[in-house]
Amino acid sequence: MKTLKLMLVLSIVLVSSISYAQNTTAKIENLPIDKKTNCYIRYFYFPNIQAYFDNLKMVYYYKENGEWQTAPELPKNYGGYSLYNKSRVTINDFDDDNPYELLPIHKKMYPYNSKGRFANANVGAE
Repeated sequence: MKTLKLMLVLSIVLVSSISYAQNTTAKIENLPIDKKTNCYIRYFYFPNIQAYFDNLKMVYYYKENGEWQTAPELPKNYGGYSLYNKSRVTINDFDDDNPYELLPIHKKMYPYNSKGRFANANVGAE
């Protein structure tokens, strides 16, 4: 009988801890703040694939068939693209939703060439 009670208590604790872990989400207050712009550092922009990574929601924003998609991983058609091998830009002046609305601006600010370096010499990868 004691074993049955112990098993029941352990299963209740296990179920409640799993549901608690699923309900916890990242908070924007945990993100670093850029001292110059006073914005949260929420997004990375990858110029060579014109995609974004959201540090708050832990998802990628990328274009597929002309539509913006959101997913926890890049799709297979990116061919095993290594996010750490090529350049990325920390977006430090925008911390709202939908960073892809600024894509035309980011494409001009951070042009990318095939050698993995920015065409603009005074801009570098973070």
